[in-house]
Order: sequence, then structure tokens, then C-alpha cells
Amino acid sequence: MTSPDRRLLLKAFGLGAAAHALPVSAFARAQARIVIVGGGFGGASAARMLARLLPSAKLTLIDANPVYTACPFSNLVLGTDRSLSEQQFGYEGLSAAGVEIIQAMVTDVDPVAKSVALESGETLSYDRLILSPGIDIRWNAIEGYDEAAAELVPHAWKAGPQTLLLKQKLDAVEDGDTVLMSVPTAPFRCPPGPYERASMIAHHLKTQKPRSKLIVLDAKDSFSKMALFQEAWREHYPDHLEWRGASDDGTVSRVDAVEGTLHTDFESFSSPAINLIPPQKVGFIADRAGVSDATGWCPINPISFESSLQADIHVIGDATIAAPMPKSAFSANLQAKICTIAVARLVSDLPPQPTVLANTCYSFTTPDEAISIAGVYTNENNQLASISGAGGVSPLGAETAIRNQEAEQAKSWFETITSEAFG
Repeated sequence: MTSPDRRLLLKAFGLGAAAHALPVSAFARAQARIVIVGGGFGGASAARMLARLLPSAKLTLIDANPVYTACPFSNLVLGTDRSLSEQQFGYEGLSAAGVEIIQAMVTDVDPVAKSVALESGETLSYDRLILSPGIDIRWNAIEGYDEAAAELVPHAWKAGPQTLLLKQKLDAVEDGDTVLMSVPTAPFRCPPGPYERASMIAHHLKTQKPRSKLIVLDAKDSFSKMALFQEAWREHYPDHLEWRGASDDGTVSRVDAVEGTLHTDFESFSSPAINLIPPQKVGFIADRAGVSDATGWCPINPISFESSLQADIHVIGDATIAAPMPKSAFSANLQAKICTIAVARLVSDLPPQPTVLANTCYSFTTPDEAISIAGVYTNENNQLASISGAGGVSPLGAETAIRNQEAEQAKSWFETITSEAFG
């Protein structure tokens, strides 16, 4: 990495430990009703920390699924022998910590009545609501790509059945066939994610279908860790990965899912295996709660992560407008910590306080090599901003041992964050 400000990095990375070190007595008398919608890295992390900070509060986590399927490391399911079950986590640990778990679809939020409606017709009241709704797909933002098309041309940008569908299509490719991938303009979940996925698909082709190659059609001319990815592609996949940016007619404008064809302004590309990553927006419940704006995302107060549009509702994770922080699991986890400390203070009649935030994104370029980028941010003056001189990126031209070491660090990070969120 370049030389980051280690003091700032340690301060940001140590936020979780600092929060656990807060005396429970500071908030012990607070008896608020706090509902958390969304059981991913943001929601589960928030529930876990609130259980510690507010032992007298009534905490409820609602998610439609009995288990959470993690997106980080799901690209390895496509390119290695990693199983989808290694990506799945239940909520038993949160339940044991005193969090009420409700498996249900949330259909509406009434910010005036301060209530959450479930598909069953039941309603729950709250004093503070934390939304971690993740993303939804902008269906038909690309002509021809709707929910039915996704069953033929998978996006796999929500890990689970779509991941397995894409893997099945890759496994069924005949040696010599071309595989296609389409990447949208920003913002979208996990900025370097498509390029890690391209690496894993290229690895799969190189080792299993050596006469095949992947063509990546990108609606951008630059992307996160671009120089590092392209260096890795030249080294490992010169015959198995071709990337085309926007200026090279890489923007997909139309899809024919039945025919298996992607259309740009000037060309058409066909393949039996296509991964189309579509434009995205906030999960639908954020719209129902009135916390999203015309951009399709949620503006927030960066100190407390309270919605700028609705009082007593906080939004964390991919749904937020939190640039320069990226939409990542690391960001969601840290935002959950900051948000829950702020919520604990607010329900205890104490004001939230500014802090330092951070994000690290690891990306695999081979099953055993990884690269990373780290950022450090401040939320002082109610504005998120990068801290100059902090953070860093993996060096170009590094020895294989360095890339191997970063892969091991990525695995340790994944074990830590999943343990922290789900126990």
C-alpha cells in the first residue's frame, strides 16, 4: 500500500472495539423501541451492537429470509470450488443476544405514526427505526431487461439463487464459447465487484474451458483499482479476458434474453452465458418510508445516519448517499456502528458526536491473490469527506507473496465481519 495515516486508520478501524468498551451504564436506563429492517451486514451489525449498548431497549430485527447470503466472496463461488453454503449465515446469535427476530416481508412504513407494517397485516411501533434495505434492480433501465429476463441472463448482484444460476451457465459453456459480462455506470453496490467477478470468470475459463474467453462490456472508461486489475489480467488472463470501456462501444443499451444477445450502439454480442449487472437503486421499503430522493438513494446526516427527509429513521449500508464512502459490506458494518452509537445517545438525551470512518475493499484477482483499496473519512461539519493522506491502495508490480498475503487478509476480514454481525 501507499503510506496511509496509520493513526487515522487505527482510530477508524477501532471504532467497534471502542463502542464495546463504552460502559453499558451510560445507556442502561434507555427503554426505547428500536426496529431494524434488513438483516445484512448493516442491519445485523446494528442489532448486535444495540443489544450491548441498550440492554433495556426492545430490539426487533425484521428480514424476509431465514438466512442471509453474503455478497462478499460470492464471486469465488463462480470461479472456485467455494460453495454457496459458505456464504450463508443465520440469526441465532442475534436471538441469543436478546434481539427479537421476525421473518417477514415489510410492506410499508408510516413515519408519522412511527410504525412498520408487515405482509401479515401486523404493525410494529418504533421510537427509532433503522433501515438497511440494500439494493433493488432498476428493471427496464436497459431495454429488454426485466425480472423475466434475469432468469435467462442472471445479474447475480444479490447473492443466492442468481449466483447459482450464473454458475450453472458458466459450467455449461462449451470450450471455445464466448462469455459476456455487462457493467453499468455508477453508483452501484461494490464498485470493484464486477472486476473481481471478471477475474474469477476468467480463471474458470482458463482452467476449465481454455479455448473460451470473457468479454466485459463496460459503460465506464475507468473503474476502482483499474491499473491493478488490468495488471493482473495481463499477467493471468491475456487470452481469456477482454475489457471494452464506454469509448470503445462498451455501453449495453438493449438485451434480448431469449436470443442471448447484448446490443451496443454499433455492435451485437451473443453468448450462451451472459452476466448482466444492471443499474440499481435503493431497496423498495426506503421508498415506502419516504427516505429516498430523486436519485434513487437515501440522503442522510453523516454523524447519526438519520434520514435527511424523515425524523427518527436512520439509513445505513448500500442505500445511503454517503460518498466518498463506497457501497460495500465494510462501509455498512462501520456505518451500523456509528449509527447505533448515535441512536443510543439520542434515546439517552445525548447529542451524536462526529467521528472518523473507514472502508477497505479487498478484491481477488486469482483464487490465491488479492488487491485492496482503503479510504478514511471524516463526518465533521455534517459532511462526509476523505481525509487527505489517509488510506491507500495495493502497489503495482508487487511480488506474488504480497498478493497472497492480501488474499489471506481478505479471508480474515470476512471471518471477522461475519462473526461480528451474525455471531
